[in-house]
Formats: sequence, C-alpha cells, structure tokens
Amino acid sequence: MNGFQNLTRLKKSASTRLITAENVYGEKGRGGMAALSLEPPPGVRQIGQIYDGGAAAARELGRKWKVRPCISLEPQATTTLMDIDGPSTVTHIWITVDESYLRDLILRMYWDGETVPSVEAPLGDLFCCGWRRRAKILSIPVNVNPTGGMNMYFPLPFRKHGRITVENRNPEQVDGFFYAISCEDGPVEEDEAYFHAQFRRTNPLPYGEDYVILDRVIGEGHYVGTYMGWQQNTNGWWGEGEIKVFIDGDKEFPSYCGTGTEDYFGGAWCFGENFSAPFLGYCDLSAEKGRQTNAAGNRHSMYRFHIMDPIRFHQDLRVTMQAIGWRSEGRYLPLQDDICSVAYWYQSEPHLPFPKLGTRDELECI
Repeated sequence: MNGFQNLTRLKKSASTRLITAENVYGEKGRGGMAALSLEPPPGVRQIGQIYDGGAAAARELGRKWKVRPCISLEPQATTTLMDIDGPSTVTHIWITVDESYLRDLILRMYWDGETVPSVEAPLGDLFCCGWRRRAKILSIPVNVNPTGGMNMYFPLPFRKHGRITVENRNPEQVDGFFYAISCEDGPVEEDEAYFHAQFRRTNPLPYGEDYVILDRVIGEGHYVGTYMGWQQNTNGWWGEGEIKVFIDGDKEFPSYCGTGTEDYFGGAWCFGENFSAPFLGYCDLSAEKGRQTNAAGNRHSMYRFHIMDPIRFHQDLRVTMQAIGWRSEGRYLPLQDDICSVAYWYQSEPHLPFPKLGTRDELECI
C-alpha cells in the first residue's frame, strides 16, 4: 500500500511513470515530446485518441512548450486514457473538465484483461461531485480543489494489464479534458485486492423500499467508502434512515447497522452545516444557492471513506440505506426521493458484472 509508511523505504524494484495527453503511455524520457505536426504520433493513434494537432499557443516556441496538455472527447464515443501492461499500481489520478459534463462523462477501469469494468461511474459522482455540481472535497482518498481539480489517491493495483476509458455521452464534442495518471511500476503483492467502484441511481425510490447502494458482490474483500447524492421530494428532515451492510450470508438482518443517515456520514442532529473532513463530509447544495434548508427539491451530497475502518467480507456483501423522514404525530415516513450513490470497495477477481448503467436521460440532473 502507498502512504507515509513508504516514504522512507528504498524500492529498487519500483519505477514511476506519469501518463498524460503528451505522453500517453508514460514512457521514460518522453514527457513533453508532443510535436506541432498535424499528424498524430503512433502512440496517440494506437489508443484512438482524437489528435488535436499542434497547439497554436506553442507555434513560436515549438516542442517542449506545452503543445498538447489536454484532449478532446468525441461525441457519444469512448476514449482511452490509460492502456499499459503491469505489474503496476495507479497511485494518483488528476482530471479537470467543465462541470457541465460531470454526469455525461462515464469513467471505466478494467484490470488484467477483464471484459467488464471494475469501475463504472459518472466522472463527477466518482469524485464525490454529484448533481453535475462541483464541490470542495478535502478527504484523503478523493480531493476536489478550486477550480475543478479532481484528485483520487486510492491505490489501484493490477498485475497484467490496466486500462482506463472515458465515454462521452453528450451529443457535442467535449474540449479541454485534462488528465494525469501516476503509476508505480513494480510487483503487486499476492494479497492485494483489486479496486472497484459502482454508481447507482433510483428515481424515485419506491415507497417502503430501502435504497440499494451495492449488491451481487461475491468473493473476498473489504468495503472502503460510500458517496451519496440525495434530492428531497418532500419538505422536512430526510435522514433518519439506517445504513445496513449484509456480510457473508446475512439475510433479513445485517451484521452492520447504523443509527441514522447523518450519523453514518459523521454528522449529528440533521447536519446543520456543511463540512469536508479527511474521511467524512456533507454539503447542502441547495442551501448554497439560498434555498430554505430541508425543502422539497433540495439536493444534498455526502461521503464516508472506511480507510481506518474497512468493512471486511469473505463470501458476499450487500449494502443498503433506508430513506426515512417524518409524518404527523411523530411517525416515520418512508420517503420516495431521488437518490444516487457510488460504492467503493476492494475484492478478489473475478467479480460479477454490474447492473446495466442507466441511459443519459435516466442519469440526467434536471
């Protein structure tokens, strides 16, 4: 694993590469080599990226002067960002793009030649920025800074091959997509599991049903985080529901059961204010626009990362969240809100295919 404990160690078997638009394979001694030529170099052609041609800003200075810092994404097409052999571990991902595309761009990651992704989520939601709204996230594994620099520090190991793609579901070309992927090439230990992340949305949640964050996980691993976006469809407090984690054969009742939605995300007593901390955070996006707190139509965003307290499983895993508000006479009200989420976990491969991702219309934030 990466972290402060590695900073003092000499690792003769490890080397570093940085994958960017100018060095699409992160090859040694080839950073900043993009040329002003309109003809794409072989590496760019091989992974199928649009070649933007020589940058006008560098026309006088030439090579080495930031010729190709970003790429364009073709409409309704998939672009490869990383396609390299292992063993290696992605140690950091940085991406920025106009926030209007955060729900239209789908990021996918594939490990060791698999044909179904281990990571599949809209770009914004994966980086804890749901509802196509950028938020300041100061957590350790996911960090989003002004003005739109999205960072991920989850270690992403692979043994044979790693591939990362981005699908543009927008009918227009997306320009100005910047990315940088840092990798540490070297052995991956036998007991290191593969990173997974899955997006879901239910709109509206059927009356009396729990929202499913994750299910159909078979194998051994550990659950490491939850991001949730929540739109109220009724007035009043919406967060009385309990998170439930069903572990290794649990049926009706889970082994891990919380005490309330805001409690799980590290707050208390209906949150009260926005915060972003190393492992927990909450933002009332509507209140930032001057709307009344806890009113119908308000949108909330929250995360919890189980970095210090991973939830271990050895056979199977299912994660749900209740949606509970209040009705008259002090009674609970099962809510029918618009809820989305990203689940983050590590597990052994193979994994079961994810549920089919919704269409662009089904994911749209209106």
